[in-house]
Amino acid sequence: MNAVDRLYRGFAARDPEAILGALHPEFVGTVSAGMPLGVGGTHTGPEAMLGDCWGVVFTHLDTAPYPEEEVWSGPERVVVFGHYRGTARASGRAHEAAFAHDLRLRDGLVAGLVQITDTARWGEALAS
Repeated sequence: MNAVDRLYRGFAARDPEAILGALHPEFVGTVSAGMPLGVGGTHTGPEAMLGDCWGVVFTHLDTAPYPEEEVWSGPERVVVFGHYRGTARASGRAHEAAFAHDLRLRDGLVAGLVQITDTARWGEALAS
């Protein structure tokens, strides 16, 4: 199983160690501007991405990315299309937002992720 598959399986299992295990030590994540909860922008390092972005999101939403298509452009780059699905914890609202993840691999691990998503759907789920 490659690092891309391990990453998405880690998300599906809500397993932080599996998620971190799929990431390169020099991982850089870029999250869509306009994401609620202050998580948009660049996060440098696996622990920063997990703690300052994904951990914040998972505190407020029971959600995960569900990949639907992978488009490989070589051994070290893949664009994954899919949907985030889940429920906002406070409001109980269903959450669904399309995404594209541009993933870069290095040394068999995910070294970069650029997220493009429908940020309005995130905000709607979190609205009180």
